[in-house]
Amino acid sequence: MPAFVRVAAVSDVAPGKVKLVSANGKMLALCNVGGAFHALDNVCAHRGGPLGEGFLAGEQVECPWHGWQFNVKTGCMPMNPGVAVPTYEVKVEGSDVLVAI
Repeated sequence: MPAFVRVAAVSDVAPGKVKLVSANGKMLALCNVGGAFHALDNVCAHRGGPLGEGFLAGEQVECPWHGWQFNVKTGCMPMNPGVAVPTYEVKVEGSDVLVAI
């Protein structure tokens, strides 16, 4: 069973922003969509771009390299749901953001 690991403080990721974080050595893109946090694998399914350095467009995180977008809740590409990146369960406890790894 995955354990929850602290990856950031709530104040570290403003609404509408993405931050590159590490959880037990795994790099993740932590997204804040209107105060709800979501975590995806940092590696874009296209060419391995860093999703944690991308930007949010609603509930889509966009890779900074080639513009591929992935839904932060499902990890799927909106235009091709068969292409996806792994997502991770997130919870907030007090001022801490935790991800299940």
